[in-house]
Amino acid sequence: MEYDEVKIAQLAQHYKAILEILGEDPAREGLLKTPERVAKAMSFMTQGYEQNPIEILLSARFREEYKQMVVVKDIELYSLCEHHMVPFYGKAHVAYIPNGFITGLSKIPRVVDCFARRLQVQERLTVQIRDCIQEALNPLGVAVVIEASHMCMQMRGVEKQNSATTTSAFTGAFLTQIQTREEFMNLISHKLR
Repeated sequence: MEYDEVKIAQLAQHYKAILEILGEDPAREGLLKTPERVAKAMSFMTQGYEQNPIEILLSARFREEYKQMVVVKDIELYSLCEHHMVPFYGKAHVAYIPNGFITGLSKIPRVVDCFARRLQVQERLTVQIRDCIQEALNPLGVAVVIEASHMCMQMRGVEKQNSATTTSAFTGAFLTQIQTREEFMNLISHKLR
């Protein structure tokens, strides 16, 4: 990833000030480069703001008359909670039923990453992925399920280490056809290999 040096320098100044406010000495050996490292890490973890998820899908959109479910499951995701700016992580399971167009299989995880690499809440992330696929491909339906663990609940606040959150969002056939939704849920809950 290429970094915007001006942005990194500005962020680093703020992180240096934060270290001082916390009572640390940013001039001590272990912290000398920490402001710049944190600035680069935050730039990386929020790179989704600089990407267009619709363009990602359209860059590999192909005419195809396939009308069955396409499922990409167990997509690792890493995001930052917008309330505390600490990580949440988990897996996304995404399906769509083509309506004349398919997209390259790698584009679905790229769209997940694009939205996850922003300050987020899991509920919005789930809906954004769904709506993006619906808009770009106009499929007969889209299904998204995300299972994630939130560090804001695990390492602070309520401190529940084994809690997980599941969110879902559906359009089209996944909303109106119970069998279709059940097939999707069955496919993502079982290992086929």
